[in-house]
Amino acid sequence: MSNKAQLDPKAFQGVVDGKEVRLYSLTNKQGAEAHFINQGAKLVSLIVPSRSGWTDVVIGHDSLQEYLDSEEAYFGAICGRYANRVAKGSFSLDGESYQLPINNGPNTLHGGLKGFNAVIWDAEQTATNRIAFRYVAADGEEGYPGELHVEVVYTLTEEHELTIEYRATTSKPTILNLTNHSYFNLSGDGDASVHDHSLQIDAKEYLPTDETAIPYGAPAAVEGTPMDFREPHLVGERIDTAWDQLVWARGYDHTYILDKPLGKLGRAARCSSPKTGIVMEVYTDQPGVQLYTGNWMSGNMRGKHGHRYPARAALCLETQHYPDSPNRPEYPSTRLDPGQEFRSTTAFRFTVEG
Repeated sequence: MSNKAQLDPKAFQGVVDGKEVRLYSLTNKQGAEAHFINQGAKLVSLIVPSRSGWTDVVIGHDSLQEYLDSEEAYFGAICGRYANRVAKGSFSLDGESYQLPINNGPNTLHGGLKGFNAVIWDAEQTATNRIAFRYVAADGEEGYPGELHVEVVYTLTEEHELTIEYRATTSKPTILNLTNHSYFNLSGDGDASVHDHSLQIDAKEYLPTDETAIPYGAPAAVEGTPMDFREPHLVGERIDTAWDQLVWARGYDHTYILDKPLGKLGRAARCSSPKTGIVMEVYTDQPGVQLYTGNWMSGNMRGKHGHRYPARAALCLETQHYPDSPNRPEYPSTRLDPGQEFRSTTAFRFTVEG
């Protein structure tokens, strides 16, 4: 097994919650690599071609213990049962009220105190370039109704595309919003800032939020605001504008409403680094993408190969439904009923320019 990432598999071995954790590695025939751990079904490293050879485009840690101790709980993780925020951690379904743990100001974020990012998934590597992670969330786990069976399949294609296929079924009516929370720096793991990255998002509307990052409700036009990425802009070009949306979030942390038809696979975003020439295009069938520019990273924790990750040393493009959808009947529904199967696909496609 190739290991351009220079990761030590033994450093990722351990037992958590009575289950074994280990490092899993995917390769394609071209030599690209993707490395995962089954704690949180996390993407640890993603090695893709660049102008100078090969570059690791995601940030993370060198060992299982560092992931367990990290002040950033979501590096590369699958987030659920409900990714993003639920206002005040409460929602109603069929006349019954549910209370979730509060873990982000007055709200619930990414599933609660122990979301899917923190549990141990069962892993099955079905090919050198494909792995399936499975988890069964108990009825009532973190306050959510229904026993939920979740499967996430990662595939590293010959076209240097990392595809993520999500599936889920439930025993009771429930709410569901799944995403992958990888932090990308296309200049390479350890590069200090994504301010020089060019970013385009295929969305003419976004969801303005209050000081606790909950949407007001109605979408707003990006036109005439620093939120407008319909044409390419540098990430750092307007990020420090004295404007409440950016001030409250310390940068970008907003859901963009994608222009493509609901439920159809289409492009969400394009991002590139001037240093490596790496271009990442994001495709999804989800209605939104959350742009997060790593605003709350401190630089205190040790990352891979001793790197430090200060604020804005990476960005996330989290494909998903809208935050607080269970309390917003006007938003696309995140309800899942028994007998239904949730299915979704997201792909991160990498090429090199220049």
